[in-house]
Formats: sequence, structure tokens, C-alpha cells
Amino acid sequence: MSDALRNREFRALWIAEAQSVLGDHLTTVALSIMVYNRTGSALWAAVVYALTFLPALAGGLGLAQIADRYPRKAVLVISSATQALLVGGMAIPGMPLAPLCALVVLARLAGAPANAAQNALTREIFTDELYLRSQDLRGITANIAMLAGFGGGGLLVTSLGPSWALALDAASFVVAAALVQLCVRARPAAGDPGDGWFTAVRWVWGQRRLRVLLALSWLVGLAVIPEGLAAPLADQIGASPQAVGWLLAADPVGFILGTFVLSRFVSAENRRRVMGLLATAAAAVLVGFALTPTLPFALLLLMLAGAAGAYIITVGATFITWVPNELRGGAGGVYRTGLRVAQGVGVALGGVVADLVGSATTTIALAGAAGVVLTIPVAVSWSRVRRTTP
Repeated sequence: MSDALRNREFRALWIAEAQSVLGDHLTTVALSIMVYNRTGSALWAAVVYALTFLPALAGGLGLAQIADRYPRKAVLVISSATQALLVGGMAIPGMPLAPLCALVVLARLAGAPANAAQNALTREIFTDELYLRSQDLRGITANIAMLAGFGGGGLLVTSLGPSWALALDAASFVVAAALVQLCVRARPAAGDPGDGWFTAVRWVWGQRRLRVLLALSWLVGLAVIPEGLAAPLADQIGASPQAVGWLLAADPVGFILGTFVLSRFVSAENRRRVMGLLATAAAAVLVGFALTPTLPFALLLLMLAGAAGAYIITVGATFITWVPNELRGGAGGVYRTGLRVAQGVGVALGGVVADLVGSATTTIALAGAAGVVLTIPVAVSWSRVRRTTP
């Protein structure tokens, strides 16, 4: 991964993305605390939290195509500058709730083209195996930023206040825009502005090999069910309330370790070869929750599931590689949106099943079993696709 960092353009993109991800998680914490303190309503706090995700879903299918129609460097700079202004507006003390919600939606919508441009531009920078290593580094950094943002976000917000925390996030977008402007080479637009708005979406759905990769990514929806059940899981296995944080952290820690091992010791071709096996293993490990594990055993199971789940980086990198450059922005939006929807549906479904069966451990074990059943045919399809694709 250090080889990827030697590239000046990627280094700028990586730093810009890392601080933006960290700032986004900090903003999520700040908004939750700000809204709850102002309204005293758990419902309003949950609504504002949901607003940080929903626009990304709509923007992923629509606005992501801007990254194909216009120069990607310009898309990144303008998007970051726009987010800086919108988040800066949220930081104004006493901002009424309705405009605050509107700013949240607009800020996340503005981020959709930037995410698509980042993914597509990184593939333009690297045309060899370094591209996969760069995605490993991005995946590790994103998970570390998530842990730091959620873990330290509450402390920072309570120390500085929500407005200052939001101001810091706004400043991070200014820095990101400056880094991209100064360090990334200008390239012409990859696509044609006259192309149909959903050309990339239609093209992706017409490719069987890409549909199989999408199916592999959607299976992550079952793997995230333990995250949504962390609190009842801790209660059921007799752990303290503080253990909820440990249970939430176990999966991303395992993901970081799994990504490092794959990146350091497994070639790109072998990683593609074992994607189906790792996807099956990530689900199979969760079946161990049928034993109603102790806290240490539960943490181990979640870390192992997270480590196996590191296959998703290879899925995403292969998907982008197999898409023509002029369609990568829109296609990346399809991939990212599907991944987000699968995760949201998985968490919601896990909550419904847990209420029905009355057990968090049983629900997680059922998710693991369902994951194995669903993953095996997808893994077989992937094996066939991989052998027939040049």
C-alpha cells in the first residue's frame, strides 16, 4: 500500500477523503446531540440521523453521473466547496430545525458526485495492480476514520460544542478542495454530456458479470445485522452497557486486519479467486451466535466476520475495473447505492426478526445461516464468470 501512496495525485485524494470521512462521522454525532438537546425528542434525533443517509441513496443513482459528464477534478473541487458552505451553515448557532434538516439533505446530495468522481479518478491514476492496493488503503482508512469519528466524536462535541464540531467539518472540506485543486492533474470529461442520464445504469444491468458482483456486494446486508442489534446483544449475553461500543468496533477492526492480510500476502488474481469463499465464510461465522457466546467469544466471531468481509474491497475494485472509463461515475453510483440499501434493509430486517423471535443471538445466527444459503449460488456464479472473463 505504501507504493500507492508514493503517487502524488492519489496521496492528495486519499488525505482529502480521509478527513472528509472523519468529518462526516463527527457531523453525525454533532447533529444527533444538537437536535436532541434542542428538542428533547429521540424521534427528531433519529430523523436527522436518517437524513444523513437517505440523500446519498438518491444521489448515488442520479447525481453520480455528473462525474462522467464533467471533468472529475472539477467535480471534486466544486462538490467539496459546496459541502463546506452547507456544513458551515449548519454550524451557525441557533439555526432553526427545518433549515438545518434542509442543509443536511443538500450537503449529502452534494457529496454523491464527489464519491463517484473519487472512485473513477483513482482508477484513471492507477492502471495496474496498485489500484487494488489503493482501494485497500482507502478501505482501512475509512474504517479507522469511522472508529475515530464515532469513538471520539462524542468527546469532541461535548468539549467544543456541536457548532464548533460542525465548523471543523466545514473546514475539512475546504482543505479537501484545496488539496485536489493543487495536486491532482486536470483531465477532460470521460463521458459525453449528451449521453442519456441513466446510460450507466442500463449498461450495468445488461452485464451478467457485473450483476454477479452486485449480488456479492449486497450480501453485506446480512453481515451488518449484528451492528443494529449491538445493544440487545450485549444485554442478552450478560455484558455491561460499555460493551456495546466494543461490539460495534469488533467488525471494523476485523475488517482492517483482514484487508491488511489480503493486501500484503495475496495477489490480485488470487483475491478474485477466493471472493466467493470469503463471502460464504463471513456469513458462516455468524452461525456461531446460536451458542449464545460469552462477550470475548462474541467479539472474536464479529472480528472474524469482519476480516472475511474484507472481500468487498476486491468486489468493488473489480466492478470499477470492468466498467468503461466513460461510465465509471454512474456505474459506481449504482454500486454504492445498492450497497447502502442492502445495509439499511439488513439492519431493519434484523430488528424485525429480533422482535419476533425475542433473541438477538438467534437472529444473528439466522442471518448467518441465510447468508450461507444465499451466498453459495452467488459464489458458484462468480466462479463461472471469472473463468470466462478475460
